[in-house]
Amino acid sequence: MTSATSAPRVRGKRAAAGASAVKVAAAVDPVARVAVEVSLPHLDRPFDYLVPEQLALSAVVGSRVRVRFAGQLVDGFVLERSPGTEHVGRLAFVERSVSPEVVLTPEVSRLARAVADRWAGTLADVLRLAVPPRHAEAEARPTLGETPIPERAVRTGEAAWARYGSGRQLLTALRSGRSPRAVWPALPGPDWPAEIAELVAATSASGRGSVVVVPDARDVQRVDAALAARLGMGQHIVLTADLGPAERYRRYLRVSRGEVRAVVGTRAAAFAPMHDLGLVVVWDDGDDLHAEPRAPYPHVREVLILRAHLANAAAVVGGHAVTAEGARLVATGWAKLVAPSRAEIKARAPLVRPGDDPAAARQPSGGGRLPTLAWEAAHAALSDGSPVLIQVPRRGYLPALSCDSCRTPLRCPTCAGPLATSDAGTAPSCRWCGRIATGWECRECGSHRFRATVVGARRTAEELGRAFPGFVVRTSAQGQVLDRVGAAPSLVIATPGAEPVADGGYGAALLLDGWALLTRADLRAGEEALRRWLNAAALVRPASEGGRVVVLADSSLRAVQALVRFDPVGHAERELAERVALGFPPAVTFAELSGDADAVDELIAATATPPDMQVLGPVPVPTDRARPRSQANVRALIRVPRTSGADLAAALHDAQAVRSARKATAVRVRIDPVDIG
Repeated sequence: MTSATSAPRVRGKRAAAGASAVKVAAAVDPVARVAVEVSLPHLDRPFDYLVPEQLALSAVVGSRVRVRFAGQLVDGFVLERSPGTEHVGRLAFVERSVSPEVVLTPEVSRLARAVADRWAGTLADVLRLAVPPRHAEAEARPTLGETPIPERAVRTGEAAWARYGSGRQLLTALRSGRSPRAVWPALPGPDWPAEIAELVAATSASGRGSVVVVPDARDVQRVDAALAARLGMGQHIVLTADLGPAERYRRYLRVSRGEVRAVVGTRAAAFAPMHDLGLVVVWDDGDDLHAEPRAPYPHVREVLILRAHLANAAAVVGGHAVTAEGARLVATGWAKLVAPSRAEIKARAPLVRPGDDPAAARQPSGGGRLPTLAWEAAHAALSDGSPVLIQVPRRGYLPALSCDSCRTPLRCPTCAGPLATSDAGTAPSCRWCGRIATGWECRECGSHRFRATVVGARRTAEELGRAFPGFVVRTSAQGQVLDRVGAAPSLVIATPGAEPVADGGYGAALLLDGWALLTRADLRAGEEALRRWLNAAALVRPASEGGRVVVLADSSLRAVQALVRFDPVGHAERELAERVALGFPPAVTFAELSGDADAVDELIAATATPPDMQVLGPVPVPTDRARPRSQANVRALIRVPRTSGADLAAALHDAQAVRSARKATAVRVRIDPVDIG
């Protein structure tokens, strides 16, 4: 046995082949604990290797190495160097050092392990998300050294923070080196990038670094420009997936070498190896782009919250909307609400008017598919020389069911899951527990009739072009997303998330097909609808300048009322209270298991049951989320109290490890998925 007090022994036949073939272990800390890049759950632990003397200075903690594992050469990261090992038997040598560059800092290493544990994944999978592939040419470029961040005279962002109740206190705390945590419902308008830049500047003034994560490349560009204006050129780094492997790795190295104090990017930037981390910011945390589609499927908001906790850093969760998860952070005391006053909101928000009712919203006027109220708002804005934004839902949602009379979404009377039906005339069944809801009755109006939601509409651009002849019609959607449009009068038709910024703001915004968003078979339908509406309405001029928003949905609905009042905080608080009562996330922890029916049943049976565990299903995989037939045909949901979430993740990981060792059929495990409809 090799230990801290015994010299490690050399393994291999070449030890007796002559002095020239003998490998000698390093004199200082000869044992390297290596995280091998193998994603099998039963191998999710570090392995000890001997460091040869010739690699003593290159196989450093945080560097890449190559080791022999199960007869093959694989990549790995050195997590630790130590004088001995607890391994019984001889150790193999590290084959070679890929590079002495430290690409996995101790802080990111701890974070990666915590993320793997939180989402029942493996460290190898998380490290693939966190550390980009190596590019030798990028490593060869000389380091520039850290550049001091200048104090800029222009502080438009600081003045903007005075409009929030405790905004100035937040900046003061960051400048003094403290670590406040805040949920920030931003005011309408285009100022949020400058406000984020001011948070970063305040953190930099205390000698600490910042990591900012936004949903997409357009948001990155806006924050990038704001940081350059506030901090000066070259003081921050942009990290996105579309940079290309060489450029992305080169910028990653600039962060790991301590050359910059601020990073802005998309999902992967959450793991940026920032030195002396003082602040993490996530913008628009309800956007589904923040949910990682690769194992172990972490969410950016939760990763940054976990990182702030581990690094004792400040955290700001911001957006025009507030999620139920954000409301829970405030309710538990983990974060404070930094919100504007009602007077500030009234001064900045446009006038919002809803459609009278679903029937009226479908009755066309001279504007084709537009009701009279929407047509008049668009016509007035165009006549005033302003552009008009028209938001239409994306296609492709699985049709949900709602009450035919009052449009209340159908919910299972047993587990409160969404009800759906595959064929006309058949009774609806629950997409969570699989029970058939015979004799369904609407909890709001008592009706026994239901209908499928009509999703989207075709030829919107053509119809509106005919309704408003002489005006330019632009579209911004997947495949052709516009970043900005001019101040000239025009019609801009955009899907949610693809709305361009208009110079001077839009004169009006029309939010079409509200029912397509509100009656989706998804737990977050109302929250998501409000988030998309608020993001669009935030681009419209204030009511004092004639800005108007028309939403085609029933004014009695909670999300519509919140939009009319511009009250994302109140909506999030009520949403959280309802989810606590019904046992929905974030009040509880959900785990989704999907795969072959026998494999899912086997995994459930092998999982050590935490207290109060409830299994829903298995049921057939919803058609909008089906994987190839050979991989998944059923899914099950496991629900446990929030306090048992870590125990559930550990139990699922252990059960996966047992099945992995037997080479059993894989099952996909997702903890707290954003789409559990």
